[in-house]
This record gives sequence, C-alpha cells and structure tokens, in this order.
Amino acid sequence: MTTQESDGTELFDVGGYRLARPFRVRRLGHIGLNCTLIDESLHCYRDLLGLRISDRIDFSQRIPNPEIIDGLGDPGGYFMRHGTDHHSFVLFNRRVREAVDQHRVFPPEVTVNQISWQVGSLREVAQGESWLRGGGCQIQRSGRDMPGSNWHTYFYDPDGHTNELFYGMEQIGWTAVSKPLDFYKYGARTTATLPQISETEEVDTAIGNGVDLNSGMRDVNRTTERFDVGGVLLSRPFKIVRIGPLRLFVNDVDAAQDFYRDILGLRVTTQIDYQGLRCVFLRANTEHHCIALYPIELRERLRLSPHSTTFSVGMQIGTYRQLHDARTYLRDHGLAEVKLPPELFPGMPRAFRVRDPDGHLIEFYDSMSQVFDAAPHFDSLADEWPETVDDDGIALFGEPFFGPLE
Repeated sequence: MTTQESDGTELFDVGGYRLARPFRVRRLGHIGLNCTLIDESLHCYRDLLGLRISDRIDFSQRIPNPEIIDGLGDPGGYFMRHGTDHHSFVLFNRRVREAVDQHRVFPPEVTVNQISWQVGSLREVAQGESWLRGGGCQIQRSGRDMPGSNWHTYFYDPDGHTNELFYGMEQIGWTAVSKPLDFYKYGARTTATLPQISETEEVDTAIGNGVDLNSGMRDVNRTTERFDVGGVLLSRPFKIVRIGPLRLFVNDVDAAQDFYRDILGLRVTTQIDYQGLRCVFLRANTEHHCIALYPIELRERLRLSPHSTTFSVGMQIGTYRQLHDARTYLRDHGLAEVKLPPELFPGMPRAFRVRDPDGHLIEFYDSMSQVFDAAPHFDSLADEWPETVDDDGIALFGEPFFGPLE
C-alpha cells in the first residue's frame, strides 16, 4: 500500500510505518570477495581468522561445460560464518566466477562479490525489487539462494559493486549443521510471490518425508584449543563477533553517496577532507558507519593494491584484550600489517589492518562509536490506532531480528 504526501512524494507502508522506500536496511549482513589465490585465502579466513565453512558449492557441477574452468583452481564457493547466520562472509575463486558468470558485469577492479543488506521481511525484498527497477537500477537477479535460504534481489551501484537486499537467512544452531540438500528444492530464480510458506512448514515437510536433518555440512575446529579467551579455551586468542564496516574506493564520491543514501536509505554520519579529497561515512543502524566511500585517487596515495576497489573488509573482535592478542597472533602467522593515518577512520578508536593473500586489507577493531537519534517527546498518546504511522526517525532501528520470521 502506498500513500502520497501533500507535495506528491510517494510513501510506502513498511510494517505499518510510512517510509520513503518500500524497505528499510537494518544492517550490513554479509560481504563476499572474489580472490585469485583461493587456497591461500581460504587458509587465511578459515584457519587463521576462525571463520567456519557452513557450505561449499561446486561450480563445476552447476554448468553444462565444466571444461571451461579446467586449470583455474578450486571451483568451490565457500560460505563462511562467524556466528549463527548461515554466512557472513563468502569467498569465491575469481577466475572461476568470471568464466562461469559471463552474463554478470565484473568491472576489472571490482573484487567484491556482494554487499548484502538485511531487511526485515520478505515483502520488503519483493516490493524493493520492483521499486529499484522502476528507479533505474540494473537488477542482476532475484529469487531465493540455496545454500543460505535467503530471499534476495541483486543490483549494482554506480561503480559496478553488486549489492543485495535479503531476508530470511538460515540460522545455524548448537549442532553447527547447515540445512540438508533436500531443502535446495526451495531455491528460486524469480521474484517471490507472496505470501510464502514459513520455514517451520518447510522443516515439518522434511521431517514427514524422512529427511535426516543432521545430514548437512558441519565444519568444526580441529586444532588444539589452548588460548583462554574470556574463560573459554579456543584455538586462537580472539573471536570475530561482527562483519563490517566495508570500505570502498569509488570513481565519483557524490554519485556513490547518492546511491547509498538516496537509493538504499543509509544515513550519512560524517564526512572528512583528507589531502583535499572528500570521504563519506554512512550507517544503517546505530553504528557510526557500516560503509565508507573514498575517492579512487586515494588508493595510490596510500600505496594500496591497484587491483581492487576494496579498501578493506572490517571484522570486529570481542574485546580489546582479544584485539591486542589477535595483532600479535596474525603477524606471527605471516600476515603483514599495514599502517594507515587514523584520521581516515572516524568513529573507530582502535584498529589494525593486515593484508590477505590477494592484497585486500582486513580491518580488526574492538569497538565503534554509536549514533543514537533522539526520540520525540510525547505529552500524551491519543487513543487512536491508525493503519499506518509516520516515520519518526527511530522506527525499525535498533537490534534486528536475524533469521526468518518463523
């Protein structure tokens, strides 16, 4: 349902709130990278950083002519997690993806596979796809991904980075087992028709059909747990608790800002001037920023890798003690630290950065400034309950619900 303000601006009913677009981004959910050195990158992110593989897809099994990827290395795509989300980080073989997905636009220096934004409902994904298309965004594809179970729509930013709106990420519980292959029948390559059955119904159907719910993938640590991390023995002296922020080099900061602010609805927290270059920091929720935009000219000045527009991928560590110990641990295990001017990273008091095998920077930090919007003051509440209410500037912010609605 839509309404119009007096000036003709269209407003959308999003969970009973009248918003300027038919969705609201709740958080940066996951990030994917295309890498050339797939074996070395997998060792870095899994064995050194501690991300767990929730599922692996074999691209050689998904194309009619697998010989086109012979000699290009591991054809697997790795879905990895730091918590209960099926995946918060994805790792693909760049050469394999370019051979398999020739219909996709992969600009030469874009190594981000996806920038995925969580919204709160399946309706937001479906209506968001139509709204984005009507606004001139190039839609890459829509449907439901397996593995991961999340409904989605993919589209491009002005620099060719793939963005995704998604809902319904599969949650992996205490058994650390992902969904069995039987559930892949629910995958879709078209926009969802509404309403869809719940995940509870999908699971009940599987149980009724005798599916072994423990037959999915389970990736657990196999190394000695010798570090005391907050009273728990782990195989490394730290634990990643959050993915993001993502930092990008862009060709036109104004155009990129317009996309992430006006199309996606992110809010500009601050901007800085560094050596005459404007850098912009935007947030989705209360974090100071979840994405930062830097002019491409800055990449050479900072002597960062010219092969990628990815400045860095952020990963939050649980505490300062863990952050301190992670720096020593990762340097001792061969990851080179890169020191950069701290003024480039407002809102982040403590951080260090290392290079992954492909030259991407990984940014580790223990805390970030939070931005809290003041709630309006109500003298009294009228005893009226309209069908929709105005966006008061705080609706749908705060901690999001991670998984599907049921």
